[in-house]
Amino acid sequence: MRASQKPDQPEITLNAAERRFEVGTGTAEPSAILTFRQSAGTINLLHTEVSEKERRRGLGGSLVAAALDYARQNRLLVIPSCPFVRAYIDRHPEYLDLVQPQR
Repeated sequence: MRASQKPDQPEITLNAAERRFEVGTGTAEPSAILTFRQSAGTINLLHTEVSEKERRRGLGGSLVAAALDYARQNRLLVIPSCPFVRAYIDRHPEYLDLVQPQR
């Protein structure tokens, strides 16, 4: 299944079996991943990782945007455990409504 994709972004897929969003470059291993844990009504975005040679291309931001769009489409509250995800949301306040309130 493909996650939400905007025309100028790389293809991002949802790998549900591995619990991650991925950016592939035609190789066996994805060039960027965002791991998550999903449970009843929430998605915890855990860790964003971009391969060394693919950094500075915006892949991390594209992954986060796709994961947040997925959360919105599926009416999930987001737990932004990953510091990169938190920073992305700080820069894109249109996603703040998705963030699970502090307990």
